Amino acid sequence: MDRRVPQQIKIGFRALLDAAEREIETLSVEQAIALHGHNDVNFIDLRDPRELEREGRIPGAFHCPRGMLEFWVDPESPYHKPLFAEDKRFVFFCAGGWRSALAAQTAHRMGLQPVAHIKGGFGEWRKAGGPVVPPTAKPKSG
Repeated sequence: MDRRVPQQIKIGFRALLDAAEREIETLSVEQAIALHGHNDVNFIDLRDPRELEREGRIPGAFHCPRGMLEFWVDPESPYHKPLFAEDKRFVFFCAGGWRSALAAQTAHRMGLQPVAHIKGGFGEWRKAGGPVVPPTAKPKSG
């Protein structure tokens, strides 16, 4: 006999995304493409390594797997990455814009400023003709 109580999700992912987007800056893909290559902007790729291998990546983007973000941002963490201490703007992206909205919100709440994310993520970037390193290239990561 299974006595587990069914999970009762109080807030769905769409409500979480809506809240994140109210708190952070969302860039259109055109705005993001215009920022690409600026010395005062770090693009942060949150996708899984398999996604990078399969889809390619944005040139110069720093690969930070979503599961490591909080640890890499926090200077008190033994896993801290110096890139996150730079006085730059941080533009987060994932495949479709969901993970990046939540990640940008988390980074913002941690104190990383300024942060934004790309609406539609890498998929929209590629559709809009943004520069892409082919899938065979190794990702730049910490």
